[in-house]
Amino acid sequence: MTDQLKDDIRAAYTALMESKELTPRWGQRQMIAEIANALSRIPGPGQAPSNEPAVCVIEAGTGTGKTIAYAVSAIPMAQALGKRLVVATATIALQEQFINKDLPDIRHHSGLAFTFALAKGRRRYVCLSKLDRQLMEGQGESGMLALYPDEMNTPASAEAVPVYNAMIDAMGRGQWDGDRDNWPDTIADEVWWGVTTDHAQCTGRRCPNISQCSFFKARDQLQNADIIVTNHDLALSDLALGGGAILPDPDDCIYVFDEGHHLPDKTLSHFASFCRLHTTVSWLQDCKKAFGQAAPILAPLDNLERLLANLPADVDELVMSLQAVEQQVAVLFEDIDPEGSRDDPQVRFDHGVVPEELRVLSLSLAERFDKFAGVLGRMEKVLEDALEDDFSGLDRSDLETWHINLGGMLGRAEGALALWRAYAEGGEPSEPPVARWITMVTSGGQYAFDLRCSPVLASDILTDNLWSRAAGVIITSATITALNSFERFILHSGAPRDSRFKQVISPFDYGNAVFAVPAMDCDPGDAQAHTDAIIEQLPRLLDINEGSLVLFSSRRQMQDVYAGVTGVLGDRILMQGDYSKQEILRRHRDEIDSGFGSVIFGLASFAEGVDLPGDYCRHVVIAKIPFAVPDSPLEAALAEWMEAQGKNPFMEISVPDAALRLVQASGRLLRTETDSGRVTLLDRRIKTRRYGQAILESLPPFRRELG
Repeated sequence: MTDQLKDDIRAAYTALMESKELTPRWGQRQMIAEIANALSRIPGPGQAPSNEPAVCVIEAGTGTGKTIAYAVSAIPMAQALGKRLVVATATIALQEQFINKDLPDIRHHSGLAFTFALAKGRRRYVCLSKLDRQLMEGQGESGMLALYPDEMNTPASAEAVPVYNAMIDAMGRGQWDGDRDNWPDTIADEVWWGVTTDHAQCTGRRCPNISQCSFFKARDQLQNADIIVTNHDLALSDLALGGGAILPDPDDCIYVFDEGHHLPDKTLSHFASFCRLHTTVSWLQDCKKAFGQAAPILAPLDNLERLLANLPADVDELVMSLQAVEQQVAVLFEDIDPEGSRDDPQVRFDHGVVPEELRVLSLSLAERFDKFAGVLGRMEKVLEDALEDDFSGLDRSDLETWHINLGGMLGRAEGALALWRAYAEGGEPSEPPVARWITMVTSGGQYAFDLRCSPVLASDILTDNLWSRAAGVIITSATITALNSFERFILHSGAPRDSRFKQVISPFDYGNAVFAVPAMDCDPGDAQAHTDAIIEQLPRLLDINEGSLVLFSSRRQMQDVYAGVTGVLGDRILMQGDYSKQEILRRHRDEIDSGFGSVIFGLASFAEGVDLPGDYCRHVVIAKIPFAVPDSPLEAALAEWMEAQGKNPFMEISVPDAALRLVQASGRLLRTETDSGRVTLLDRRIKTRRYGQAILESLPPFRRELG
């Protein structure tokens, strides 16, 4: 890093602080230095590669001002190195705040010159081809096949068609850009699903609407932008497709993952596989009917007549194989009463090892789906060529419709293929482990079986797709460490051990808040006694005239406590599940603004990412230490792996995970430098168990009242 570059970063930070009349923060200075030093490991033009990874993992406490810190350091560094900066947030809401507020503000006040653009996936944009066809469907002429008709309800024409007509009109008048998030009203998912697409169904440059395509217009803006703002899901989707599909090549990118503690879990969701037996059979039968409809239309194309003629038999073989699997799976559930639990019954395979009979069937299905996907791929290629041939002799509308249909079929077939390959490979334990499990669910009044497979750790996936490929990576969040260590994040993410790791302390005065553990004569080990104790204590703990947040780890306990205290706390309680999360927060703020008190009862989704500053939240009550659900297949598979290595999974996984979640939950209290209040934990295990002291010491330095 040159002296000039150091001066540019210092000047940008100083200008920003002075222009906005802000006081420089020590934590921001620490972040800026760590990021700059990490990115200086990226070789410039003509330089040899560094032996150290340009990876920086920073836990920056609430109020540090992370956005300013990583922007004023990473932007000049990326420009100097000739790299693109990709900033990925955890949610679309944070992404839009960053691009609409934070970046313009930083550019205006810092003196830095840069351009930026927003990147969203295809699913956030309308597909004009599908919109046209949906409107034609009202005249009985669409020919479109729903990609997931068994998993997404088809909207009534009376509901959907007026929305589709309004979309066409708004785009024609230039009043809408095709972005779902910019539509003035709420669009029901099933209505939107019918007019959007994914990469499998998109015809790309062969589409007649490409010059007006909202997605491609937005993607064109990415070509020359210094900064691309996106979310974790799109960044991971791009990496899963090999990189460079939507975003620039990873080699040319410096990634910033804000709220980066979500990265491992988000990665697992992108690389997991899934197949619901009953609905897959229904989908294949729909495909067979579609091939019959396509035959007279597409048969004139070279090679398609033979392929189409053989497909019905291929589908019949797939259906028979899936039905054989269904019979085999049913045997696994013979001794399980589906009515005996509130949760859907599950069978998890120890160490991810699939029984031999099921593995043999899976191998056969993998081979059949591989053949089926190969035929669909060849057919799609024939249609692609025909779309470029003005003299193919076929109606272009028919070609486009069936190209979209085949693309959707191919995408779903490849998804099923991934699952059956994963089960076929489940003959012995792997390192790191892979979890395989089956869930019995109720679907359409009958039982169905979901087969799932997922890596338990994202370490190998991120090593192959991110750490080893990106020019540089910055991970930052208010909660990354567990028990004051980065070991948990390294285990789950595979972040290189010679990355730069740094904890930056929050500037908040935690002396303004109390962490209390009241005396109780029971602990959560006795679930009913613990629930009864919470019902007895909560009315005395809460001030019904102020804003409070009560967090539960169990929906059943939340509902039981609600039933037990509602007579005392009256209509002050807003419980998760009664309204959407955003509606609960809106109602809560309205009550506080009107001078009344309000209490939110929430689960894990209210324990992070919820911002209730000042009077909106003066008291956070946590029902118990938030240990993970013990029967989670991923948690169980990871614990099993740890035990096989002679380790204690409770101390090495459960306790660090719970400590991290408790820090996140406690973090709902102090949201600004002037906030104050109380955090109350109704779980005496933090005082009585040997792991409790370690968890207690990982919490922010609140004043303590331990009864």
